[in-house]
Amino acid sequence: MIFKIVSVDSLIIYFGNSIDEKISQNVKKAYFCIKNLTLEGIIEIIPSYTSIFISYDIFKYDYESLKSLLEKNINLDLDLILDEKIITIDVYYGKEVGFDLEKISLEKNLSIENIISLHSNKIYDVYAIGFLPAFAYLGKVDEKIAVPRVSTPRKIVPKGSVAIADFQTAIYPQQSPGGWNIIGKTAFEPFDKKLENLSVLNIGNKVKFNPISKEQFLKQGGVL
Repeated sequence: MIFKIVSVDSLIIYFGNSIDEKISQNVKKAYFCIKNLTLEGIIEIIPSYTSIFISYDIFKYDYESLKSLLEKNINLDLDLILDEKIITIDVYYGKEVGFDLEKISLEKNLSIENIISLHSNKIYDVYAIGFLPAFAYLGKVDEKIAVPRVSTPRKIVPKGSVAIADFQTAIYPQQSPGGWNIIGKTAFEPFDKKLENLSVLNIGNKVKFNPISKEQFLKQGGVL
């Protein structure tokens, strides 16, 4: 673990510098260790692919005192029981919602059926939450369908769009601009304002996508 000062009231703990399953596991373990401490004066804990950002009350801690406390209580050797429940999410992979399916098919010399199969057969880890509230970064996608972001981001990506960028996949929780490759759409709602962090998907969860028909998608409340 490497600690860095970000500002007078925040720090970052780094666990590595690449998207890696082992690094992700260490981030998750450290995150749950910190959460279980229930420290008064900790304002926010934000885990990501390789690090954890922490903001704190400067009347409770300074950088050195909090760093020392965390170093004593974060144990990456612990066999923690993480919240690794698998959440199954139905996706309609139709061309009218999967705007980039044909482009990926041509670039990768794969049929659309193969793309759907490769995307939906994997179980993905929730690596981080960011960009938008409840936008969960999931990984890793099969290298056969890993594609870079689109050259020109779209001004509008519809809510519920399922997308790929490099080795990541995600669901757009609301309509927004975006530069990921859109391959399908879901009626699943990842945003919940009743939750503390607004996100149904969280660090430690796993996600499995389930292909469904257009008719099933529409019955679930999906919009083309």
